[in-house]
Amino acid sequence: MFHYTVTTNESIEDAIQTLEEELKKEAFGILWQFNIKDTLENKGFDFDTSYQVLEVCNPKEAKDILEQDLLAGYFLPCKIVVYEIDNKTLIGLPRPSKLISMVENDVLATQAKEIEEKLIACLDKSIR
Repeated sequence: MFHYTVTTNESIEDAIQTLEEELKKEAFGILWQFNIKDTLENKGFDFDTSYQVLEVCNPKEAKDILEQDLLAGYFLPCKIVVYEIDNKTLIGLPRPSKLISMVENDVLATQAKEIEEKLIACLDKSIR
């Protein structure tokens, strides 16, 4: 699968707060938070699903990856989505190992897998 997704009973806001705490433990920070529902509604489009996109980054990892191949920057920062379906909050991400495979670099593939494992652990620890 190209993604990893978990489900929690927390609200979107609480899920993001819990996730942010777990990300910090792995030296990741949220650089940007994009509320798709609000943005679309502000542009005059109805969108019924609460949907947040978080861009997260571990600066050391990003630097190491970019120093090896600038094309890898097309996948940075990492994205995590938080959205609601049927009164459940889902938290998911595209797997960095799947994205980086397009660059065809074995060293980067190893690094992406390590980053993926850290991010998945953060998602797993954030569900309550």
